[in-house]
Amino acid sequence: MLKFPEFPAYFTLADKLGWWLVRGLCVAVLAFLLAPILVIIPLSFSSSSFLAYPMPGWSLRWYHNLFDSPEWGRAARNSFIIAPAATVIATVLGTLAAVGLSRTNFAFKGLLMSVLISPMVVPIVVVGVATYLYFAPLGLADTYLGLITVHAALGAPFVLTTVLATLAGFNQNLVRASLSLGETPFHTFRRITLPVIAPGVISGALFAFATSFDEVVVTLFLAGPDQVTLPRQMFTGIRENISPTIAAVATLLILFTTTLLLALEWLRGRRG
Repeated sequence: MLKFPEFPAYFTLADKLGWWLVRGLCVAVLAFLLAPILVIIPLSFSSSSFLAYPMPGWSLRWYHNLFDSPEWGRAARNSFIIAPAATVIATVLGTLAAVGLSRTNFAFKGLLMSVLISPMVVPIVVVGVATYLYFAPLGLADTYLGLITVHAALGAPFVLTTVLATLAGFNQNLVRASLSLGETPFHTFRRITLPVIAPGVISGALFAFATSFDEVVVTLFLAGPDQVTLPRQMFTGIRENISPTIAAVATLLILFTTTLLLALEWLRGRRG
């Protein structure tokens, strides 16, 4: 049931009209931004061989083509190998770095923080070129290990910033009390610190997973034929032949990403 807001008594008619105008404008901007995403979903059910409106009919042929294609199957398998592995590494490193930075103060702490979050601000093309030039002589180009390493480096800053924000409200006296009672640092972290910051850790892990799963530029530089991921396969498909299969993949990725965002909001609600 639609519930209208209750305005304070001091609100004039102009204030109420302004309230509705601002929110209407926000809804209009949001709808404009979401329109390109929503437009692609019906095209994945089109019976036409081209991405065009109006659609001549409805069909699931492009989903059948997606699931029967060995190229798309290999790309999906690679994405679900690389992204989870990179997420685990990024989550561990980002969480440990956040805990260490929150507990200590030293002269170059700000500089170290800037270095750790630099993958978030450095242009991704620069990261791709630099990692290729560095990994190629080491034999890490065209390997799963190279891709997982770079994706973990790209995802770790999201974990670091999210966990640091969670640790801002953490009572360090709990850690001191545990250590004073004879508990080891490892068990103190596992039994006291980690349960408190778990929502932040999980939120950062979701960001890291999404970053790795959607990454295409670094993959173009480092991945060989056997390490093609879903975003790279989509890029190749768009460049060579625009097929409605791309729309089917995009629709599934939209549903998958939306699920991740809903899970993230649920975790934020629990933390609140």
